[in-house]
Parts: sequence; C-alpha cells; structure tokens
Amino acid sequence: MTVSRSAPGAVRPDLADVFRRDYAQVVGVAARVLGSRDQAEDVAQEVFLSFGHSSVPAAEAPGWLSVAAAHTALNLLRSGRRRSSREEVAALAEDVVVPDVADAVVTNEERSRVRAALAQLPHKQAVALVLRHSGLSYAEVAAALDLSPGSVGTTVRRAESALRKELDRNASSD
Repeated sequence: MTVSRSAPGAVRPDLADVFRRDYAQVVGVAARVLGSRDQAEDVAQEVFLSFGHSSVPAAEAPGWLSVAAAHTALNLLRSGRRRSSREEVAALAEDVVVPDVADAVVTNEERSRVRAALAQLPHKQAVALVLRHSGLSYAEVAAALDLSPGSVGTTVRRAESALRKELDRNASSD
C-alpha cells in the first residue's frame, strides 16, 4: 500500500465527506478482525488519520480504507497490544451479568482461536479473507489488494484452507 503525503501537517479537504461515507465500513472490517467495537473504532481513527494526510483519490478511498483497516487490525492482533485491552475489558465484564456463562466462555474461546489462527496466515491472504467476509465483492477485493479479479477467489480459498489447517494444528496441540 503506497501512500504519498501532501505538505506536512496538511489534511485533505474531503476527509469529512469520506469519513461520513466510509466510517461504518472501516469499523466493520476492523471489528471482524478484532471482535471488539471499541478497538475497531481505535483502528478506524488511526486509518482515517493516515488517510487524511494521504493523496489517495477519493474514488479509491473505500478500498484503500478497507485494506488499511484490515492491515492495522491484523497488526494490532499480532502485536499483542490487544492483550492489555482484553484484560481491561475482562475486568469491566466482571460486573456484567451473562445469561449463560458456559456459552459465553465457549463462544469467546472459539473467537479467540480463530483470531489467533488468522494472525498466523500470510498477511495478503488474511486481508483478502477479512475483506471478502466483510462484504466486499471480488472486484472490490481485487482493486483493494492490487490483484486480478480472477485470483481473488483462489486467494480467499487458500486463506480459508490455511485457516482451517491452522485451527486444526492448534486444536491438536491443546
């Protein structure tokens, strides 16, 4: 992803319009990776700050922003910064009444396993998988990742296969 910058400190004039149009999509992509709306909003803030100083054409913004959100969220997952936030959320959740604790624990464990496996995939496969499952079309994923539209399906299928293998590998090591 190449971002050329304008004058230092300059914010592009169309940022507010692009923000209003694409914020929900950016948060949605990040939330699919992170499983946390709060963290997804933090990622969106970072992504829009970067976009605000870029010269990416507004017409290409949705794809660029989706890819940036997926990359930033995956990097956050991989960096382990998420751990400290999760601990904060867990501390807050102690006061919340959960209708069925066993179901909530199983669901949270499964989501954590999938996110950990996703973080192990090659970056391009992980991003393609996240974007496709975020509702982007093959053409939109292709444009966002600079792939041919015909190769998106293959990339996504390879990512799904790699994700299954990673989940199986982790399940057998438990």
